[in-house]
Amino acid sequence: MNIRGDKLHNLSCPMIMGVINVTPDSFYKESRLENSSQIIDVVEEMVGFGAQIIDVGGVSTRPGADLLSSKEELNRIIPTIETIRSLYPDLLISVDTFRADVARAAVNSGANIINDVYGGRYDNQMFDTVAELQVPYILMHSRGDADNMQNLCQYEDVVEEVCLELSESIQQLIAKGVKDIIIDPGFGFAKNIEQNYELFQNLSLLKILDCPILVGISRKSMIYNLLGTSSQEALNGTSILNTIGLLKGASIIRVHDVKEAREVAQIVSMLKK
Repeated sequence: MNIRGDKLHNLSCPMIMGVINVTPDSFYKESRLENSSQIIDVVEEMVGFGAQIIDVGGVSTRPGADLLSSKEELNRIIPTIETIRSLYPDLLISVDTFRADVARAAVNSGANIINDVYGGRYDNQMFDTVAELQVPYILMHSRGDADNMQNLCQYEDVVEEVCLELSESIQQLIAKGVKDIIIDPGFGFAKNIEQNYELFQNLSLLKILDCPILVGISRKSMIYNLLGTSSQEALNGTSILNTIGLLKGASIIRVHDVKEAREVAQIVSMLKK
């Protein structure tokens, strides 16, 4: 996959994506970063532990979150992307946004990948923008938005319908000339706990879509609600699911805890030898 210019990346080897939340209201409070010194320290630590991608987001997408304005989102993420790029010229940076104008500005400021939790549904200019910029696009499955997505969990077959809805979007992207598409099943987005685990159990079936798979389950409620704990206590469950995800064919795991994720990836790579 061509992730950055003429540099090809072999996604048969697992990649670790570290989460940088430039927001005061992310669901996992330990990941909230609000000043440049904090951001630099966390990115340095993540890169040191083996993160190959840093995912920068300025808007929380947890249920009920404030979507903010494009201007405020840009004010949060552009300085962050520019700072990371200046410190790490060769590091892959993704921008976690659902707005086409924000995505464009982020790529122009040094981002390599667009990570869209709404899969082009929020902004009808997103697919055209991705095609024009010719950067990899992470297409996540979701329904609705932060206000109503948990009311849109009606599926006859969650695995089949997620595959179908992703497939329709993939075909639209290909028709517009987008070459590099990564799919994210969207755990926690318009899916209840049982549906999340049914989808996870059948993750390998998404290979039929012929795109690399990203798994983003780090410290999510599908873990801590099942265990009766909290996001702060969900690291063990996260590592277990990331292990299973990689064994089932995921190419990228998106995490808050890079050291533990790198250990998971190393162990899974050894098992696959």
